[in-house]
Amino acid sequence: MDRLLTVQQVAEVLGTTVRFPRRLIEERRITFVKVGRHVRIPERAVEAFVAANTVEPIGLRPTGLRRVA
Repeated sequence: MDRLLTVQQVAEVLGTTVRFPRRLIEERRITFVKVGRHVRIPERAVEAFVAANTVEPIGLRPTGLRRVA
């Protein structure tokens, strides 16, 4: 079973305030579990969110003299 994290723990993992994961939950942008009145986020959902929002750097062209036609 996947470890369930509190909103505070998710905020610490993401390096944000608790407001950000709460907004993700409200906008249904991350998977969450209701345990009674408590909200928990599976660790796998946090990893998937980070992976889905990771932007890879673009390769830069080598600089040098360009031929002018």
